[in-house]
Amino acid sequence: MTMLTVTVDVNRAGVSPGGAEAGLLAAASLFRGLGDPSRLAIVNHLLLGEHNVRELTEHLGLAQSTVSAHLRCLLDCRMVAVRAVGRSSVYSLAVASEVLEVLRAAEALLSATGHAVVLCPRFGAAS
Repeated sequence: MTMLTVTVDVNRAGVSPGGAEAGLLAAASLFRGLGDPSRLAIVNHLLLGEHNVRELTEHLGLAQSTVSAHLRCLLDCRMVAVRAVGRSSVYSLAVASEVLEVLRAAEALLSATGHAVVLCPRFGAAS
């Protein structure tokens, strides 16, 4: 599914027909899923390998309930996979190479914009 196709028209710029709205909704949902600092920290940590909730809480300094809630969100988005190991659940990135590619692109965009998004009155650090 194409996320966004921009038309080039001097009279009107917009989204091309044919399911583009669904693609935009999916892309926005993806960015919201990665948009929470705690979820992003979990994703970054899972790039290092599999972890259970206890390990993530210790490594990230987050409450167990916080980690569990964010893992549930990432599971629902199918970015994270879980498997049972004894009485414990072990989490890993289901699409590690794609997540890494998105994070690298985000780093490049942040570098290109001089991290100006931090100053954004709506989404930046001051919001």
